[in-house]
Amino acid sequence: MTEPAPAMAPRLSMLQVLLCGAAIVMLSMGIRHGFGLWLLPITAEQGWTRETFAFAIAIQNLAWGVFGIFAGMLADRFGAFKVLVAGAVLYALGLVGMALAQTSFLFVLTTGLLIGAAQAGTTFAVIYGVIGRQVPAERRSWAMGVAAAAGSFGQFLLVPVEGWLILSFGWQEALLILAAVVLLIAPLAWGLREPVLGAGGAPVVREQSIMQALREAARYRSFQLLMAGYFVCGFQVVFIGVHLPSYLKDFGLAPHVASYALALIGLFNVFGTYIAGALGQRLAKRKILAFIYLARSVAITLFLLAPLTPASVYLFAAVMGLLWLSTVPPTNALVAQIFGVAHLSMLGGFVFFSHQIGSFLGVWLGGLLYDQTGSYDVVWLLAIGLGVLAAVVNLPINEQPIRRGPQRLQGAPT
Repeated sequence: MTEPAPAMAPRLSMLQVLLCGAAIVMLSMGIRHGFGLWLLPITAEQGWTRETFAFAIAIQNLAWGVFGIFAGMLADRFGAFKVLVAGAVLYALGLVGMALAQTSFLFVLTTGLLIGAAQAGTTFAVIYGVIGRQVPAERRSWAMGVAAAAGSFGQFLLVPVEGWLILSFGWQEALLILAAVVLLIAPLAWGLREPVLGAGGAPVVREQSIMQALREAARYRSFQLLMAGYFVCGFQVVFIGVHLPSYLKDFGLAPHVASYALALIGLFNVFGTYIAGALGQRLAKRKILAFIYLARSVAITLFLLAPLTPASVYLFAAVMGLLWLSTVPPTNALVAQIFGVAHLSMLGGFVFFSHQIGSFLGVWLGGLLYDQTGSYDVVWLLAIGLGVLAAVVNLPINEQPIRRGPQRLQGAPT
């Protein structure tokens, strides 16, 4: 069964959607990928443990997942523009709070809850909802790959800039500068105003209410497997993104090695996410996802076994970059392919919530177990084992559009 055609033809040009959406993701994701650079200067000045910083970032990821569900619902109903503007304002306020918080409670409140809510309204769930509604199905996976690649380019572009800002102006002033920069999301969001929604209508015909769509997805085995795999994605990438700079510093490598490594991850993920999105138009998306998760486990294993040098770090960063956000296009394209686009932002938000639970555990356990054992070894091993598990659970996913009506699937095993 093919996906039902939208009631109205797309009204925004694909070029406009991709340019504005990609720029927004580039800013939002580029800034947040550099947060690991602040771990050591903030904990040193405030006298906090690594777990304190890691817990705030863990709350940020969890809040991002929780608020992402509601941001997706609002974007599906009222359009992305209003959600993006609100997210930009919250992001700026959160960065200001991150710079000025003098207690761990305020740090968690601003760096965790506020920035997490802001990221929910300025990243993939909202942008992919617009892409799903405005880009034809035959180009959708590719378009999602372009948007994800922009997020990676933001990491490549902005992480070294963030490192330079910290060295040049200090960690607090650097955060205040970024607070001003992130407000650029608001004017970019104007390009994603969907005319039908602006007139008070709905972008597509809705066969289901929100609760019907949720019940259908929650009982569907393939949706459950997709969420399980995405949990592992969050665990791996956020643990590495936040704790890799400190891991390298512990082994005596210069701070610029970590900055360059994170930038390389962003650069190579430009290619990785684009390739994953393009391949999703031709190959089974579940097989693409299984390969990515398994390849991550192999890359981490070889990194831990090899001598730790700048060269081995850069090689690891390049390989991980190819695999970093490359799970995003096939995962979201699968949600659209199976369930349609009417509730895409919301359902994508639920899948992403699973990702963020994994992110919470990855970053928090990294700090907790380091403080308890003096190393990151246990968390590295967890990342390897979970990657193998994610590869296995993605293979049985049924990619066919779900059937509704008298023959509707009721979550039977696929």
